[in-house]
Amino acid sequence: MPETQPDPMRLLVADKTDLTDAVARFVLRDPDGAPLPAYRGGAHVTITTPSGERRSYSLVEPGGRRPVEYVVCVRRDPGGRGGSVSLHDDVGPGDTLEVTWPANGFSLKRARRYLFIAGGIGITPVRALVAEARARGGADVQLLYLTRDRAGTVFREEFEQDGTLLHHSAERGRLDLWPFLEHPDDDTRVYCCGPTALVEEVLALTAHWRPSRVHVEDFAGVDPLGGRRTPFTVVWAPTGARVEVPADRTMLAALREAGIAVDASCHSGTCGTCRLRLLAGAADHRDLVLTAEQRAGHVMPCVSRALDEELTVGP
Repeated sequence: MPETQPDPMRLLVADKTDLTDAVARFVLRDPDGAPLPAYRGGAHVTITTPSGERRSYSLVEPGGRRPVEYVVCVRRDPGGRGGSVSLHDDVGPGDTLEVTWPANGFSLKRARRYLFIAGGIGITPVRALVAEARARGGADVQLLYLTRDRAGTVFREEFEQDGTLLHHSAERGRLDLWPFLEHPDDDTRVYCCGPTALVEEVLALTAHWRPSRVHVEDFAGVDPLGGRRTPFTVVWAPTGARVEVPADRTMLAALREAGIAVDASCHSGTCGTCRLRLLAGAADHRDLVLTAEQRAGHVMPCVSRALDEELTVGP
């Protein structure tokens, strides 16, 4: 049976607070005060903004079985596609937003030691993971929190008081991460979230680690035409239509140009809107949404491609 997704919720914006000049904190609750679906640290929700754009945001609190609210922090990005600007400019307390159930491909796994590396707004899922790791007890927890300056550091006072290594590049230059990652350790898990450059640096510096010990998340999005680009054929299962996907086009674009309606929003593998069932063939998964289990039966056509010559997909 194909996996079904719960219908999105309509949640009330109970509070909106500016944490810095660019970052706002949104508290989302059920309008009737009912508990919200459970989640663990590292989870994210996808919010439909007033502009119609859908964007994924990490939940900054550690979660639980019956949370009374979801809290997200949104950095205003004037150079983006409009989702963050719409939340900042068009949303206030008392408004309602369409919000998906939490999803999590960045959850905390058991370890004796944790090294968390957060860059900028990447602190949002890491904050929840650190809180969960400390609440469990029995493990050594270290957090490196990298920002440009003190004024733009979200939750600065909180982390200044708990032993976190806070590093502001405008004051001290770039932090050398090699001493923290030089020696691989099977008892340690590394979690990193932040700008693409930071994530790529951590992956490069941990190339000698066991891959299962390194976990990264990057909501900056995926270049849909980056990496391996070869043409392939996508078969639309409901009609049997065969659609050619050139090397310089995405699967999503090719399907739409063939007259096949596929809903989409972010076009960067982060929101989950365009998800299709994967019915046959091996996909080159490039999204930042699907879990390993979900990838066995689903694909994100906005960024993913085929490993072989043909894929069969459906709604």
